[in-house]
Order: sequence, then structure tokens, then C-alpha cells
Amino acid sequence: MPGVTVSRRACGHCGSLRTVSNGSSHGHHQWQCHECGRSFRATTGTPMAQLKTPVEEVARALLVVLRRGSLRAAEEITGHKYETIGDWLRRAGDHAEALTAVLVQELHLTEVEVDEFWSFVRRKKGTLRRSA
Repeated sequence: MPGVTVSRRACGHCGSLRTVSNGSSHGHHQWQCHECGRSFRATTGTPMAQLKTPVEEVARALLVVLRRGSLRAAEEITGHKYETIGDWLRRAGDHAEALTAVLVQELHLTEVEVDEFWSFVRRKKGTLRRSA
């Protein structure tokens, strides 16, 4: 196809590698899957899917929680609401295996830091208020 770049990005819906770059929508790059026919973004199928906050800001807030051990500290430092950061933590917990890989491989956290992070998430899971 002229003007279409072949991609190595796996489809966020079916996992196929038969995808092509498909422009952008609202500032987010999109791909089209030739296997299932659906469009997807880099965050499709991840805890970051359908969030309006940039991935970098979410990661920063979660790192503050990890390092300071407090949602209130993350709220003060990042300016995001306690409940919002709690929602991000719940999303992270729902995708624990994938997020652990990111924490270790991309953020270069030690095993101890990752263990501390998940211990904190488990402690806070029942105490966080759900956003309406």
C-alpha cells in the first residue's frame, strides 16, 4: 500500500503483528490490524487504556507512591487527586504481571522496590474510595 508504513506493533486486541500505522486521533498514534480489522493505540489492553492523563504523569505519580509510601504525598507532589491516584493503583493491580515487567525492565527498579510497591498496593486496595 502506498503511504502506509508496516509496523511491528502487536494488535492490542488479537495480538497479531499484521498491523500498519494509521495516523493519529486526538494526538495519540493509532494502528490498524489487518487480522481483526480493529484500530488500536499503544495503550490498548494496558492499565493506561482510555486515560486522559499522559502515561509519563501516571508513572511519575505511581513512583512517588512507591518511594514515599503515601497517596497523600503523591497528591501533594503531582497535583493529582488522591482518588485518581488510587484508581491508577487499582488499574495497576489488575495488570500486575505486565506492570511488574515495566517496573523492572523500563524503570530499572530492584526486586525489593517492586515488592515494596505491591505490598503497598495490597495494603491500600481495601481502603481506597472508588471514584464515581
